[in-house]
Amino acid sequence: MRAMQKMGIQMKEIEGTREVIIVTADRRIVIEEPSVAAVTLQGQQIYQITGGTEREETLARVQTVSEEDAQLVSDQAGVSIEEAKKALEATEGDLARAILQLKKKT
Repeated sequence: MRAMQKMGIQMKEIEGTREVIIVTADRRIVIEEPSVAAVTLQGQQIYQITGGTEREETLARVQTVSEEDAQLVSDQAGVSIEEAKKALEATEGDLARAILQLKKKT
């Protein structure tokens, strides 16, 4: 520990940590009852997480359709804005596929 202090590294245990949650684009990692330490090195704060029970949860992707995209699809396919939004959601925002899909129906 003394050698770390001489090198300018400070380490402090974060007491009473119940869980750590890491959220990515498509999943959530939950670590319960971990040991967490805050390490300061050259002005940077680093968190070290060890032990604990880990579980992963898959996050549902939320697709938002912009009004501009819905209007474009609506105009091109000759359908209502609501139909255009549904088609965009079904095609995961792919404008060309949504238009083609709607034109096949009419």
